[in-house]
Amino acid sequence: MEIYFSCSLTGGRNDAPVYQEIVAHLLEQGFEVPTQHLAHPDIMNLERVVDPFEVYQRDIDWLYGCHAVVAEVSTPSHGVGYEIAYALGLKKPVLCCFKEDTVVSKMITGNTTPGLSLAPYRAIEDLIPRLDEFLSTSFPT
Repeated sequence: MEIYFSCSLTGGRNDAPVYQEIVAHLLEQGFEVPTQHLAHPDIMNLERVVDPFEVYQRDIDWLYGCHAVVAEVSTPSHGVGYEIAYALGLKKPVLCCFKEDTVVSKMITGNTTPGLSLAPYRAIEDLIPRLDEFLSTSFPT
């Protein structure tokens, strides 16, 4: 099963340690994460050389191929918002994770589209059980 992980790149990388923890947990649970490179600390240098059209086409292909999306939305990002909407349009389950003390767009927090789940958290230890709950609900055994 493939999980598309989405997070801020150009909007800011302050939450990179959280991104790394989320991706590591997904991988430990046996999921494939084609976007795991987004959690890499040096991602801005790695992506700088990729053509914007290539990024768009690659990411859209990954969205089509994934079974669900996990998005960390604490740092605002046009791209992350676009990916969330695109995935919901494809009827993919989406989990939006964000720090409790963060102001998140009401387009996310007020969204009642089926398949969208919200996971506010204080620390990564609070998020992991919410992530596991989303995964077990999205992929019952």
